[in-house]
Amino acid sequence: MATKSNWTVVFDDKVILKNYAEGASEGIGYVIDDDSFWSQSKFSNIWAIQYGTSNPSDTIEYRDTTPHSTWEDANLGDFSDFIDKWDSHHLSVLQSNWDNNNVEDETSEEKISRLGARPTSYSS
Repeated sequence: MATKSNWTVVFDDKVILKNYAEGASEGIGYVIDDDSFWSQSKFSNIWAIQYGTSNPSDTIEYRDTTPHSTWEDANLGDFSDFIDKWDSHHLSVLQSNWDNNNVEDETSEEKISRLGARPTSYSS
């Protein structure tokens, strides 16, 4: 697989990993539980993807003996589908963290002053 990618996708685990995400010293990966997304026929022979590499080409790794290919050569469409899935899940984590970060007897205004507004969007 390619090295130093921005994104890693592992199909068997249904994981999308954003390598070295904002504020993280390591990548942040999420299991994306969306069978209709993962079961698309265009993904049927793919084991993993490294995308956004420092190499000239991103890498698609196949389940069988098919030689690795580039993202462009694999003709899988737009990688933003993976990014959108990760962003959506990450937003729900940020919102949950905000919702659960409470101080006893704190008013809503005090919480917003301490944490900022509750996240309503996230974009990689």
